[in-house]
Amino acid sequence: MQNPHNIVVLISGRGSNLEAMHRACVAQRWPARIAAVISNRADAGGLDYARAHGIDTAVLDHRVAPSREAYDAELAARIDAWQPRAVVLAGFMRVLSAGFVHHFDGRLINVHPSLLPAFPGLGTHRRALDAGVKWHGATVHLVTAELDQGPIVAQAIVPVHDDDSEERLAARVLEQEHVVYPAAVRALVEDRLRVDGLRVRVLPESLR
Repeated sequence: MQNPHNIVVLISGRGSNLEAMHRACVAQRWPARIAAVISNRADAGGLDYARAHGIDTAVLDHRVAPSREAYDAELAARIDAWQPRAVVLAGFMRVLSAGFVHHFDGRLINVHPSLLPAFPGLGTHRRALDAGVKWHGATVHLVTAELDQGPIVAQAIVPVHDDDSEERLAARVLEQEHVVYPAAVRALVEDRLRVDGLRVRVLPESLR
């Protein structure tokens, strides 16, 4: 049975979206808590943030798993120990198997650094600059077995400047991720997402 008060966050790096989400969760008094942070890398900076704030952590190194499916099965078992209402991908640099995704159907959410369906996959900021687009941004979506193709919950848009570098553009997009991602996760844990195929309606707080 799910615990409506638990969120599990998966990371591989510094965890800036984890930090933004945790701060929003505490400041806004969500009816939930980040119960655990799991990483596939022991040196992920986000683990230090989690430990400093009393959040349970775990490391599950994908390099020692015999297969992707075996790794995902062990990861799912670790997550299930907290019975979370939401499983949040926050810079988790792993392509998840279909079995894992189906196991957490409706609870698994991700943020991608582009305005999907444009630029799925990696290298989004460089690809946006090379394509000459005038607008770029971030997309929060529910995760499906098809990479970066799940129902879109929210998007944030930033302009692309003529003199932009990849680093400057990435920084502006990340700043917007820190706003839109916590809001989307809060809507998920408060059961305010209504999904109809690829269309998602986010109910206001008063209608949850």
